[in-house]
Amino acid sequence: MALKVLSALDSAKTQWYHFKAIIIAGMGLFSDAYDLFCIPPIMRLLGRIYYEDPHKNSDQNYEVNPGVVSTMVGIALFGTVIGQLVFGRFGDLIGRRRVYGLALTLMVLSSIGCGFSICTKRSCVLVSLGFFRFLLGVGIGGDYPLSATIMSEFANKKTRGAFIAAVFSMQGIGILASSTVTMVVCAIFDRASRASKTGPTPEEADIAWRVILMIGAIPAAMTYYWRMMMPETARYTALVEQNVVQAAKDMEKVLDVSMSQIAEDEPVPENPPSYPFFSTKFLRRHGRDLFACAVSWFLVDIVFYGSNLFQSQIYKRYLPQKNEVNAYMDAYHVARLQAIVAVCSTIPGYWFTVYFIDRIGRVKIQMMGFFFMAMVYLAMGIPYYSYWDKHTDKGFMVLYGLTFFFSNFGPNTTTFIVPAELFPARFRSTCHGISGAAGKVGAIIGSVGFLWASHNKREDGYPKGIGMRASLVILGGVCIAGMVVTYFFTVETSGRSLEENEKEDEEGDNGRCFLRCFTDFESSRRRGIQLGVA
Repeated sequence: MALKVLSALDSAKTQWYHFKAIIIAGMGLFSDAYDLFCIPPIMRLLGRIYYEDPHKNSDQNYEVNPGVVSTMVGIALFGTVIGQLVFGRFGDLIGRRRVYGLALTLMVLSSIGCGFSICTKRSCVLVSLGFFRFLLGVGIGGDYPLSATIMSEFANKKTRGAFIAAVFSMQGIGILASSTVTMVVCAIFDRASRASKTGPTPEEADIAWRVILMIGAIPAAMTYYWRMMMPETARYTALVEQNVVQAAKDMEKVLDVSMSQIAEDEPVPENPPSYPFFSTKFLRRHGRDLFACAVSWFLVDIVFYGSNLFQSQIYKRYLPQKNEVNAYMDAYHVARLQAIVAVCSTIPGYWFTVYFIDRIGRVKIQMMGFFFMAMVYLAMGIPYYSYWDKHTDKGFMVLYGLTFFFSNFGPNTTTFIVPAELFPARFRSTCHGISGAAGKVGAIIGSVGFLWASHNKREDGYPKGIGMRASLVILGGVCIAGMVVTYFFTVETSGRSLEENEKEDEEGDNGRCFLRCFTDFESSRRRGIQLGVA
């Protein structure tokens, strides 16, 4: 029989505390998106400041070395992998709340550190920036499993998917905030310095990019107090720490419920865990689900982060030439383009998921997203050199926007939700961290590997690779693989309590098998043989 405090959480009406939890938990995702999307315009500024070469032609001047760009992107993602694994495990071992503030502190301090990157020489600045971006990645990675787990454990079962999706949708707000801050800062510096289009880059530009990075720390820092005031989740306190009384007291403080409604009539006997994380029993009961979550996240992040393949092509079509604008306006136009794409496709995708996730279900949305992303990438890839390479028109931009829309109204959001719902409380944060870490490995492949592989000749500092057509077709194939993995291995979790999802894993099977089904089949077969012999 379910504990009263957990039943009260599952049936609780939507309250102010739920919305406050969305804002508090979503700040880590906000910082993640802010950091990721402020890098392209900042790289334009760094190119102007540290890579000016009058001996190069206008197309190649101010170009940051591709290895530097890849390192700046990859090192933050690598830090995210480390953070998801480490903080995810600590979230289960010592509690969500105890490590939640640490992850936020690391994000805030490393964001400020990025802005204060030591000295003004190119090599020194880049090494320092890379170091602090790695630490920022660790903090952001730590926030992923904790935010998803905390929101899932506070939410009711009817709207749990929408609440977790709303937390994740803070990424969209982060993208828009990043672009807006960049445009405002660049416009202010441009007005103050009156920099010319053809003259040398003003020294003040070295301050502008630092200000942009440090402003990203402000929203996260503002939620620090509220994170520290949040109680531990009732599910962790009751099910992992085995302290049902304290769980009831904590929930009475934050939810509109009286103690008499959630206190147990009789003392609840302790129910110690029957198996550890590293055990064959865990693998048999939860191996399939961990496989489904990790592989789905890995595949979608390859595709989602692979969208930067189009970046240089879009920049050449829709941005002014570098010799036509000064450093500030160069970065300004990049940020403005990102804001337009975010408003038209990225943010609507997030909120479509918020609205439909508890109506349609996780599995259907994930499969639909993978399917339409596959169609878009194949439609761009197959005729790429015969048409799209020379026609970066409105049709191209519509397809480009659809990749973001169906990623967010699809697997990019659902892969964040499902791992926070499938696993027992004592493993929930760990398994979410493992799934997210697999995703960020895919992100490194998509953002760095495919970027280097997509060139069919030596250009812009990149070596010859397999070309855009092959790269885009492969990405379409990755989406199809994601659809297959979702259909055969991913379990629907909507409309049920977290404990019901866990109970299904431990007691039965829903028809989709991996490891557990095989062992159950073998056991049944052997029992049948024994009965036949008898």
